[in-house]
Amino acid sequence: MRAKVTCTRKIKDAELLQRIQVIIEEVENLDSLADLSNVKKLKAQGDYYRIRVGDYRVGLTVNESTVSFVRVLHQKEIYRYFP
Repeated sequence: MRAKVTCTRKIKDAELLQRIQVIIEEVENLDSLADLSNVKKLKAQGDYYRIRVGDYRVGLTVNESTVSFVRVLHQKEIYRYFP
């Protein structure tokens, strides 16, 4: 799958940033998101998913063969601002 990443704000936690970069690389090497262990499809209308990274969640969308990483937020905030 092809991943699209654009950053609007910097993530200051170096450990979290490292873990997110590993997830992005894993997604790029996968054939489908079902092969990833911490991924969950959200109930919202559309192809919205979240990946659990400790106390944080990575919100992403899937369009055909492109995965767009949209948000990285704390678990308390992700469902308020994503999708």
